[in-house]
Amino acid sequence: MTGQPHVRRAIGLMSGTSMDGIDLAMLDTDGDRIVGRGASSFTPYDAQFRKRLEQALETAKTIRERRERPGDLARLEAELTDRHAMAVEAFLAREGLAARDIDVVGFHGQTVLHRPLEALTVQLGDGERLAARLGIDVVHDLRANDMKLGGQGAPLVPAYHRALAAGLSGEWAGERPVVFVNIGGISNITYIGSDGTLLAFDSGPGNTLIDQWVARHAGIPYDSGGAIASEGRVLAGLANRYLSSPFFTAKQRISLDRSDFTLPDDTEAGLEDGARTLAFVTAAAIAKAQAHLPEKPKLWILCGGGRHNRLIVEDLTVATRHTGQVIVAEEAGLNGDSMEAEAWAWLAVRSLRGLALTYPGTTGVNEPATGGVLARGSA
Repeated sequence: MTGQPHVRRAIGLMSGTSMDGIDLAMLDTDGDRIVGRGASSFTPYDAQFRKRLEQALETAKTIRERRERPGDLARLEAELTDRHAMAVEAFLAREGLAARDIDVVGFHGQTVLHRPLEALTVQLGDGERLAARLGIDVVHDLRANDMKLGGQGAPLVPAYHRALAAGLSGEWAGERPVVFVNIGGISNITYIGSDGTLLAFDSGPGNTLIDQWVARHAGIPYDSGGAIASEGRVLAGLANRYLSSPFFTAKQRISLDRSDFTLPDDTEAGLEDGARTLAFVTAAAIAKAQAHLPEKPKLWILCGGGRHNRLIVEDLTVATRHTGQVIVAEEAGLNGDSMEAEAWAWLAVRSLRGLALTYPGTTGVNEPATGGVLARGSA
């Protein structure tokens, strides 16, 4: 009789399209069961480093082969990797843990270019450097194999969402269809149907346009809680311009790059109205995703930074009021800030076991595919 697979303690590291810092989460898992969700942390990037990352997006536009590092990108990659190492070291010290207590680290890195139709995705982050510094095995480069096999390289979190859905308890136990909505820089959804169908795709802009807008007009990195948007009104013409994009009606769901949707012209809106309109667009885009689903969701679980913007939550609640209930992750006993980092820990363990990370219904890959590159933390 075969026993249960070995449970590993993993740390996941995520620096998303919002480029605000490093999310870290610890997880005990065998790559299938979530045995225990552990502590988490967030390490913010300073304003100067964020500016360098934003500049990297422009530099990366010249990349034609994913290992190219033009301009400052090689130096930036080393520094970004070291910042991730310091985040892990600080976390271990805070939790009273040593490197030997961690079996593996799942390292996402920072996406600076994502062109799924060209099978090109570039994440800054040196897995070998991170493993050597920490003395812990690191699984990195988790998107590339999916693209080699015909997928779009994103989203990768849906399989973890399915595992979380299986563990929902209380009034949410067994609620189907359920949709997880991750509102990061780009919003993406994971649909788990009443028959177990797993679908996932990007729904449209998340926080990235709002963040860029308030940074330009108010000199701050984001609209905390939607406070600025709450002072504005939705500009229907501007909102409709975004929502009439062919992206929303195309039969093929494509994974978005941060630059696929651009900011309004400064003459089109003031600070408050622009923030309000862009929050509305984010919510409306998520609601539009229902057109691509087999069934209307009964439950929407919001995670990612955008769930803190009350205008996005209110607009989505109104848009879906006849079909389902909208809750934030914490109402279901989950951590909406660390969920993606948890997923990267879970995916790292699945990678070690050679299990599938992506599926035809999530990335468009030809068949369920594993992925990732293992960097050993010690000889």
